[in-house]
Amino acid sequence: MKQEIPVYDICTLSEFKQEDILISRFAPYLQRHQNLHLAHKHTFYHLVLFTKGGGTHAIDFEQFEVKPGQIYFMVPGQVHSWSFEGEVDGYVINFSVPFFNSFLLKADYLEQFSFFSGNISDAVVNLPQYLQPEIINLFEQLVAESETLQRLGLDMVRSLLLQAFIKIGRLGFEQQGKNINPYNYTLLRNFQKLIEKHYKTLRLPKDYAELLYITPNHLNALCKDALDVSAGEVIRNRIALEAKRLLVNLQLSVSEIAAQLSFEDNSYFTKFFKKQTGLTPEAFRKEAIKNTQHENIKLR
Repeated sequence: MKQEIPVYDICTLSEFKQEDILISRFAPYLQRHQNLHLAHKHTFYHLVLFTKGGGTHAIDFEQFEVKPGQIYFMVPGQVHSWSFEGEVDGYVINFSVPFFNSFLLKADYLEQFSFFSGNISDAVVNLPQYLQPEIINLFEQLVAESETLQRLGLDMVRSLLLQAFIKIGRLGFEQQGKNINPYNYTLLRNFQKLIEKHYKTLRLPKDYAELLYITPNHLNALCKDALDVSAGEVIRNRIALEAKRLLVNLQLSVSEIAAQLSFEDNSYFTKFFKKQTGLTPEAFRKEAIKNTQHENIKLR
């Protein structure tokens, strides 16, 4: 029987819903939504701060070890799953894409934070010891605001969230300052945003260089300095990631996925995918199914 990977919105997780924001301690959230351990997507921003527990969680098919003091951030459309060990607790916050739009004049404000870039390497942050009490205190205030429903409560929630984002974001800003200057960082982020819009149709670095008003050599040098890979590889990695996300949807045939990603034929897509991942699309899909079945057995 074919299965489609579930896609959840905030309304689906209605027990804690308050307009476009969901705030909860993680243990009761996990208890109410036990099916969320399986691979799924969100239509909203999703973050979890762990204060207790172990095991693993996966974001876009990359595994991370769960640790207290760790926070992970997800943007809409990413695929994730988890396999926890022992008692797990912390905080979970889900908020919709437009949640900050009426509060901030700068619509793309969140994009300056690397943990909201969609890059897996930036999505998981292990908070330094000195910062953990501050962040936990902010999350406690967020839980209190969600439970008391005071006047201007949603604005308080937004302000507390922004404080947390800025404090955590400063860790990334310090690292960025060591590796890349602000102009080049902005250029790189614009390149990544263009890839998000055009990866199905634009495959060559020169196409993106033209949109950025720079030379292909400049773009390639920027990617190698900042990411240690070529501009072409950044593009190909994004295409391969989308192929993985589609392959876990068993409603789609490999040929349909190839067509969605604008490949001329199935054989060309298969060669591309194997070169990028080391597996054929069929083999990747079988591995994903096997992992899902394994997680189901562990929960019985």
